[in-house]
Amino acid sequence: MSRIEHYIVPDWPAPANIHAATTLRTGGVSEGQYFSFNPAQHVGDDRELVKQNRQIISEVLKLPSEPVWLDQLHSSRVVEATNLPGQLQQADASFTSVAGVVCAVMTADCLPLLVCSKDGLSVAAIHAGWRGLLAGVISNTVLALKNTVVTSCVNNKDFLVWLGPAIGPSCFEIGSEVRDAFLKKSIDYASAFKELGNDKWLADIYQLARIELFALGVDDVYGGALCTFTESDRFYSYRRDSQTGRMATLIWME
Repeated sequence: MSRIEHYIVPDWPAPANIHAATTLRTGGVSEGQYFSFNPAQHVGDDRELVKQNRQIISEVLKLPSEPVWLDQLHSSRVVEATNLPGQLQQADASFTSVAGVVCAVMTADCLPLLVCSKDGLSVAAIHAGWRGLLAGVISNTVLALKNTVVTSCVNNKDFLVWLGPAIGPSCFEIGSEVRDAFLKKSIDYASAFKELGNDKWLADIYQLARIELFALGVDDVYGGALCTFTESDRFYSYRRDSQTGRMATLIWME
């Protein structure tokens, strides 16, 4: 298997200077439940093997710099991507308008979203579990991008979004309290839930994201057809395996 088969490139009409990818679980050096391309240091994997995996990612994707990794909290916090020696910014999304800076998030069932302005002057990466979606991490990120001084984008129709691999709508079981919280936010979210009975529902995390994006006026949304839970040969899944690795989703500008 060639190196290129160990990551996914978004299928979206991004400007030519925008580069992005999501790593798969294959192609690295981690062992056991972390097999094999795990870039996450916080999940119990051997840190030296994780370091090697991150080096492979940099080499394979020809990254212009070390990715700006985040200490993800399932929050709505968005930060400008900045490499701080010896520390991680606590946030669930990062953005940049600086060429060569790599925004990155890690997931294993939660939804990774990539955003870029159509003028190719700003990008963002978002980690969105249901808590982050409910709290508004997507809206906060789009607002942060609109406020960047370099972009010519003046409204939300000027952004492209790609929905990376997440748990599929037939596998994401939640309690009625989660559905109720979304419906309290907006009745529009009702279409993202399917009743199972006994106060249990199936949630479509892709649809939850699309509903918020469309409400924001972001019409150009791509991806959202994969399932991390069922595709065990390609993806890590926390719900399936509990102790496991993470995929990295990255975006940067030339």
